[in-house]
Amino acid sequence: MFRPKPTSRLILLTLTLLLLANFLTSIKASEPTTDENEDGELEELLALDEQVEQEEEQEGSSASVRSSEAEVLTKAQRIVLELNHDNTKRVIEGHEFVLVLGYAPWCSRSAELMPQFAEAATSLKELGSPLLLAKLDAERHPKTASSLEIKGFPTLLLFVNGTSQVYTGGFSAEEIVIWARKKTGEPVIRISSVTEAEEFLKKHHIFVVGLFEKFEGPDYEEFVKAAAADNAIQFVGVSNIEVAKVLIPNVKPTNVFLGIVKSEPERYTSYEGTFETDKILQFLDYNKLPLVNKLTETNSARVYSSPIKLQVLVFAEADDFKKLLEPLQDVARQFKSKILFIYIDNTDENLAKPYLTLFGLEESNSTVVTAFDISVNSKYLLESDPTPSNIKEFCSGLLHGTLSSHFKSQPIPDNTNETVQSIVGKTFDDKVLNSHKNVLLEVFTPWCINCETTSKHVEKLAKHFKGLDNLVFARIDASANEHPKLQVNDYPTLLFYTANDKANPIKLSTKSSLKDLATTINKHLKPKDNVAKEKDNVPKDEL
Repeated sequence: MFRPKPTSRLILLTLTLLLLANFLTSIKASEPTTDENEDGELEELLALDEQVEQEEEQEGSSASVRSSEAEVLTKAQRIVLELNHDNTKRVIEGHEFVLVLGYAPWCSRSAELMPQFAEAATSLKELGSPLLLAKLDAERHPKTASSLEIKGFPTLLLFVNGTSQVYTGGFSAEEIVIWARKKTGEPVIRISSVTEAEEFLKKHHIFVVGLFEKFEGPDYEEFVKAAAADNAIQFVGVSNIEVAKVLIPNVKPTNVFLGIVKSEPERYTSYEGTFETDKILQFLDYNKLPLVNKLTETNSARVYSSPIKLQVLVFAEADDFKKLLEPLQDVARQFKSKILFIYIDNTDENLAKPYLTLFGLEESNSTVVTAFDISVNSKYLLESDPTPSNIKEFCSGLLHGTLSSHFKSQPIPDNTNETVQSIVGKTFDDKVLNSHKNVLLEVFTPWCINCETTSKHVEKLAKHFKGLDNLVFARIDASANEHPKLQVNDYPTLLFYTANDKANPIKLSTKSSLKDLATTINKHLKPKDNVAKEKDNVPKDEL
């Protein structure tokens, strides 16, 4: 409860004592006098007291707002039934529909979801939904959680007549409500008045509108089937053209119309196909996402599930991206439904770093534009400045298949006087594939446990064969360098590229002894290479 500060009481007490002193002084005086200083002090104290009271009222008002918000949340959370060992079975078996949230008090994602779940419970109750929302502290009741097959946190399960099914919707209150209503028999909301339509617009940021002369017939049946099959978007059915125009102003004056509405620059998209469930769902898959999607932990599953195989990813800091967003949306509009545009904050290590590492750019702080063709598992990098015109040209190349795939590479090293040459992605062609020499290539990664032993063997072999001009020992870090003709999955790997057949490297066993490796190398060398070494009288290093 809010309590007044003691400041005003102290001021009032001081004021009372001052007035009493003034009164006694006036009794002792032979004539009444007016002390201008006392009047000034009195006015000053009164003004101060009034200011304090105003501040207290403001604080009280803020506290009241906070209290009101807390009361709303508490009320919402009370609507969500708390499950335990004793009541879980009874609750689930005693209700037709129960949506259970399995959580752990220490789980941050559970904490984020809890208020959304409570808000959804409030909305569903106001809508008269038969669905009961309940929550279970899985840490406190592990056996009960196990019996419901709750293994991670948070977990949402819908029980229909006691049988569970996995939750497949979003995690905002609105998305939970939409999914829940669809699964409990209300896939389509009918709106019959302009007022209803206006109220609906205030609460939903994405929805599908279907205009039908009557809520019957093959087209409407396909519409309802599509609504039931989709898990995330609210479907709305209207039969009045004026009501439809409130929701989607460019609605066509026909007997049947379907369109999607989103709260973003590309707000309205009309469906031009026939009313078949699969085609309607395909239309939604290609048009439900924004022109440019900001990737987050919450929406990542929805973005990754897009059927669009060509994707352009922009990595930038938030302030830099704000300047780029509008022109990027203009570019995205030209490639709508053909290329998916994604923005990732490059300061978000969890989301950005895995992608940037694929390009060898994990330390980059500047704006980076990349692309993927999921259908052929290829990646591309915009190497020019990320201006709108360059991005547009980059996207056009991606769409028409004229871009060159990107393979990451470290800077070209200086191999002067090196016994074992360092190969990078940019030098693999010249130093290995196009070289007229035999090349023994060690493929390693910094995190490989056994690579260090193999590296020492390669060093010793290089010294042993140092008199041969036609044999090169080299190594490449596969974690930082790529090449389309170097496809290695096991580390370390030793590949011997003979001078006369670079297309078919010979894989050597990394478990072989040094002598066995030397014997194998000698076996694949031309006889004149060994003769040349003997003529040079170069002593062999002991293996």
